[in-house]
Amino acid sequence: MRLMNFHKVKMVLLLLLSTCWLPAYAQEAAEPRALVEAGVQEILSILDAHQAQAQSLETLYQQMSQGLEPYVDFRYISARVMGKYFRAATPEQRTAFAQVFQQSIVRTFTQGLIGFEYKTIKLLPALNQERRYPDQDMVDMQVETQSGQNYPLSFTLRKDKQGQWQIINLVVNGINLGLTFNSQFDQAMREQNRDFDAVIAGWNPAVNLDQAQD
Repeated sequence: MRLMNFHKVKMVLLLLLSTCWLPAYAQEAAEPRALVEAGVQEILSILDAHQAQAQSLETLYQQMSQGLEPYVDFRYISARVMGKYFRAATPEQRTAFAQVFQQSIVRTFTQGLIGFEYKTIKLLPALNQERRYPDQDMVDMQVETQSGQNYPLSFTLRKDKQGQWQIINLVVNGINLGLTFNSQFDQAMREQNRDFDAVIAGWNPAVNLDQAQD
């Protein structure tokens, strides 16, 4: 079991970036666990730079979005969020939602900077079990807060056609974010009488991160 100790980094930003923001050498055919560990290290320099330079949130939003693009399959995730409605959407609507989805995710989790602090992060041992899908893998982590509470993280990675791993889902303390967003998209479609344009224009996902910290 590998143990990494960091201080005064906000947990919610960690939950997103520890799974997604990886350094340049992540483009090599590295294993998912190695990418996650490298990503945690990368978070520190990004957050330190933000704090040291007193950057605006808009600047941080842009930096996060640009940094995430090579490592998070936003188009794949957004298609899963659209779920059963995906095939009925036009290519333009699919692209528009992928863009809006990426922007909303980046902003939602960046705003979580005011979240509570943590004490340690543990990259948990890999489970010796057969993968459900040969092109997917899961990596588990555990976050310990300053008060001694532990919160599990579990994220799913998918190997694309070029053989590179990308993030496609995250579960925070039992809250499956992919399923949460899918449920919200379905509700929005029903409320808007299946008007894709209206749903995309009004997309503003709600994630009760407090539940993940209770």
